[in-house]
Amino acid sequence: MFGSAWFLSLALTPYLISQAIDRGLAPRRPGALLLWAGLLLLLGIASAVLGIMRHRSMTKMRMAAALQTADLVMTHATRLGAALPRRISAGEVVTIGISDVWTIGRALNVGGVGVAATVACGVIAVLLFGISPLLAAVVLAGVPALALLIAPLLTRTRDAGSRYRERQGALNSRLTDLVGGLRVLNGLGGKEQHQRGYEEESALLRAQGYRVGGPSSWIGALGGGLPIVFLAVVIWPAARIAVAGDLTAGQLIAVYGYTAMLVIPVDVLIFSARDLTHGVVAARRVITFLSLPVEDPAGVPAPPGPAGLHDPASGVTVEPGRLTALAGARPASSAAIIDRLGRYTPSDVTWGGLSLSEVDRNAVRERILVADNDADLFAGPLRAVVAGRSDPVDDGRVREALATAVAHDVGDDLDRPVDRGGRNLSGGQRQRVRLARAVHADPEWLLAVEPTSAVDAHTEAAIAERLAAARDGRGTVVATTSPVLLDRADTVYYLVDGRVAATGTHRSLLADSAGYRALVTRAFGESSASSGEPAGSSCDGPARSPRSEEPARSFGETA
Repeated sequence: MFGSAWFLSLALTPYLISQAIDRGLAPRRPGALLLWAGLLLLLGIASAVLGIMRHRSMTKMRMAAALQTADLVMTHATRLGAALPRRISAGEVVTIGISDVWTIGRALNVGGVGVAATVACGVIAVLLFGISPLLAAVVLAGVPALALLIAPLLTRTRDAGSRYRERQGALNSRLTDLVGGLRVLNGLGGKEQHQRGYEEESALLRAQGYRVGGPSSWIGALGGGLPIVFLAVVIWPAARIAVAGDLTAGQLIAVYGYTAMLVIPVDVLIFSARDLTHGVVAARRVITFLSLPVEDPAGVPAPPGPAGLHDPASGVTVEPGRLTALAGARPASSAAIIDRLGRYTPSDVTWGGLSLSEVDRNAVRERILVADNDADLFAGPLRAVVAGRSDPVDDGRVREALATAVAHDVGDDLDRPVDRGGRNLSGGQRQRVRLARAVHADPEWLLAVEPTSAVDAHTEAAIAERLAAARDGRGTVVATTSPVLLDRADTVYYLVDGRVAATGTHRSLLADSAGYRALVTRAFGESSASSGEPAGSSCDGPARSPRSEEPARSFGETA
C-alpha cells in the first residue's frame, strides 16, 4: 500500500507541473499558478511521508520474514533433536541461519515494491494515453520487452546460484568440523593439511561465485542502463510530436517527467526479479530442511518392564540385565546399529515384540539412552553437566558417576566450570564426563559408542570393571573393539559388513573365530602401543573415531 501510494505520488508530480505551466504560467494567471504550485507542494510532502512509511514497512516486513523463517528452522531443528546431525550437516544449518533467511526476507519485499512498480507503470501509461496513444503504446510494450531480455540471465543466475549454495553449505560444514576439532588437529599436527583442503574447496567456491556473478553483473548493468535506453526510446517520439506542434509546453514537460519517472519502477522491477531469483534458491534449501521428517512422538505404550531389543537388519538381539558388546572392523557399522536400537534412524527394530518406531517416543527417550562421542556438553559447573536434566542436588550420586567413568582428574571439584562443548577439557576428559553423565541418568538401556576410545589402557581397564558393576541388572550395549571391554561383556556379537558373523563370549570367539581373533589382536596391539606412558600421567589416549569408515589406527600410525 505504501509502496504503491509512493510511486503514484511520483507519477502524479509531472502531471501537476504540466497543469501549473499550461493553466497558470502560460496564460499568466498567478492565482492558478499558486494553486497548482500549492498542490505540488502538498504532493511533495505526501510523497516524503509515504517514502518514509514505505521504507519502514519494507524493513519491518523483511526483518519479520527473516526472523519468522529462522524461528521455523530452529523449531524444526529442536523437533528433530538428536536426529538432526544424522540427517543434515552442521554447515548447512549455519548457512541457512546466517544467509538464507535474510535472502528470503529480501525476496518477500518484491511483493510490495514489485506490485507498486507495476501499478506505477500502468498509471504512467494511462496518463500518457491522454496525451498520445503512441507514447502509451511504447510504454506498455517496452516493459514486457525488458522482462524478456532479462529472463535468460535470471535463469542462469538461479541455476548457478543453486550450485553455489550447495557448495557453500558443504564448505561451511568443513569449517565447523575444523573449528570443533582444532585442538585435536593441533595435537596431531594435521592443522596445516586440513587448512590446505579448506583453501582448495574455498577456491572452488570462489570460482562458482564468479559463475553466479557473471549473469548477476549483467543484470546489474542492464538494470542501470536499460531504463535510460527506454527513456530515450520514449522521448524520441515525444520530441517529434512536440516539434509537429501537437503537444503544449506543459504536456511536453509532463512527457519528459513521466519517462524520467519510468526509470525508477523499471529499475525496481529488474532488481526485484534478481532478488526473487536468489530468494527462490534460498527458499528451496529451507524447504528441504523443513521437509526432513519428524516422527510423531505419540505411539503405543512401551513394554511394561525391562524387555529385549532386536535389530533384524544386523541380527543383533540384546537382552535386559546383560552387558552386550558389538565388535566389527568398521566402527561406523556398529554405530549404525546403536542408532537403530536407540530409534535415531528408521528401522524395523523391535522392543519386547513391539515395533520400536511405533512406541511412544517420550517413553523410548526415557528408558533408552544413546551415548556417543559426538554428544554435546553444555556450559555450567561440573555438577550440573554430569546431572544432565536431573536436579544436581545429590553430590554423592554425581561423584559415583564420575568414579565409574574414572574421571577423578576432573571430578575433584564439582563446582569446576565446564565451557560449552567442554572446550576447557581434554578429549579424554570430555569422553569420561559424557560417560559419567550417561551413567548418572541410569537408564533401563544404555547404548554406548566407543566409550573408552580416548583413554589409555589402564584407565580403560578400570572403566570396564566399574561400568560392568555400576550397570549390573541393567541392559548395556557397547560398540567397541577394546579387549578389556569385550572380556567383561556377557555376549559379544562379531560383525562383518554390519551383520552378525559370530556370537559368544570374548574368550569363545577368540578360540573359534579367526576373523574376530585378528580384529581383537590388532586392537590389542594398538592399545598396548599407546599405553606406554608412566603411571599417574594423563588418562587420555589416542582417539578412535566411532563413526569412521576405516579401522582405527594407533597413535604412532596417526602421527
